[in-house]
Order: sequence, then structure tokens, then C-alpha cells
Amino acid sequence: MSADPEGPTGADADGAVLADGAVLDDIDARPGSTASLLRTLIGLYLRPLGGWISTAHLVALADDLGIPAAPARTGIARLKQKGLLLAERRDVSGYRLNPAAVPMLERGDRRIFAVREMTDADGWCLVSFSIPESARSVRHQLRRRLQWIGAGTVSAALWICPGHLQGEVEEIVDDLGARAWVTLFRGAHPVVARSPREAAAEWWDLAALRAEHLAFQASLASLPVEPFAAYVHLLDAWRMLPYVDPGLPPAMLPEDWPGRRSVDEFARLSAELADAASAHVRATVSRESA
Repeated sequence: MSADPEGPTGADADGAVLADGAVLDDIDARPGSTASLLRTLIGLYLRPLGGWISTAHLVALADDLGIPAAPARTGIARLKQKGLLLAERRDVSGYRLNPAAVPMLERGDRRIFAVREMTDADGWCLVSFSIPESARSVRHQLRRRLQWIGAGTVSAALWICPGHLQGEVEEIVDDLGARAWVTLFRGAHPVVARSPREAAAEWWDLAALRAEHLAFQASLASLPVEPFAAYVHLLDAWRMLPYVDPGLPPAMLPEDWPGRRSVDEFARLSAELADAASAHVRATVSRESA
């Protein structure tokens, strides 16, 4: 995934890449930016709308998010360049969701809307790799993407993540063509000389994760009043957390860990806003079409 100075992903963030190298999504991005809000909007609603939307509809919905028409059109063009959207004219000009992006968005749905938190009895996946210097870029991408799905660093070539993420690790390894250099192990409980909480604090940047949770919780006070805009902004602020926070078990977290409150608040607000937001999208498309 390439860095994007303007903003974060839509409804998924795992960095799928097309065969020709076009980036469908990226992770180095800023919540609340034009690019981020447009990706969130597209990830949420293009599939329920049948995978296609007119340019006018998309610009109108962007306007409801506070994005003026000119920046919206520029942002949409960038998403087309990155391969998330394909230009397709029907009765009017519009955009179709790239079919290659659908698996990425579906993985994002599972991560974002079905948050998994470990119990103390759950197992782990260990990722060991020895990648030659001739494939240094693969090694860099592997580490980058393991970090993005919430894996922790035991050492430079040994990473750890919840056992339920093994499938995502295998997809990453396959995407990078790194099978020959990577070995996965399933384990029950890490045996360390220090306490589980001390080990977790070494393997994950818990201070940074705490800051992400607190920033998300603070953002809830400034959500827009209108349900559609509030819901898209909610998703845009939230969608990164279920990736970078692996949902560690209680024994490995501080007593005052803010993760549970974030999950609860997201679930509560989603339940309040989602239906009204969807109704607004349908009404906008119908009204503009008429």
C-alpha cells in the first residue's frame, strides 16, 4: 500500500493491490479527510446500491458530508486512479465498484462490524520468517501488513497475533508470494519470564493504542446532527481501530483499558444511526434520479 497524504481508507484497510499495481486502498491516511470520507461512503453504500452510482449522486452525498463539489470530484478521480472505482456511463456518467475491491471490502466488514476480543483461553498464531536480502521489499511489506492487522513484534522475524487472524496472515503471505520464507505456528499461551501484561507492553505499542481509543471516544462529541453524516463520520473515525487493536485478552491489558468502551459506544451509535443513514442514501439517489 502506498502512502496517501490526504486520508484513510473506506470500509476496509488491509491494502489489497491489483495485479497491475494499482492500490485499491491504503493505510497511511487521516480520518476525516476528503479521501477518507469518500472511501467510507463508497465502502458502506455502493454494494447495497448495486455496485454503481452516478457521479451526480456521489457528489450530492459528498456534499451532505460537508465536502464541496470540486474537492469531491477530485477525490473521486483519485479513487478511480487507485483502482477502487471504474468509470462507467449508463444513462448518465457514473462509477462502478471495481470487482477486485469486493473481497477487500468484505474482509473489512467482518473486522469492523464484528469485532473479536480474545479471552484468556484463546490461542495464538506465531509468524516466523527468514526472507533474503534480495527480497527486502517483501520483508518490509510483510512487517508493515502484519502490524496493520494488529500483530505484535516478539522479535524482528517473529510476530504474534490472535489465532483467529491466522487466515488473514495466510492471505498476506500469499499476496506477497512469501510462502517459501514464512512458517506459522499455533500456540496456546506464551511462556515468558515477565507478566503477560509486561510482555504485551513490549510486543504492542499499548500507549499508542490507548491514544487511538481515547481519540475515537473524544470524536463522538463532535459527530454531525444529521444521521447520515453522523454515521459516515462515526465509521470513518472507527474503522482503523479494529485493525490496529488486536483485541488482546484481559490478562494482557491494563485494568483501565479503554477498548471495551470504544466497542460499546460504536455498537450503540451504529444501532441508532445506520437505518436512518441508509434511508437518506436511498432517498437522495431516488430524488436526484427523478
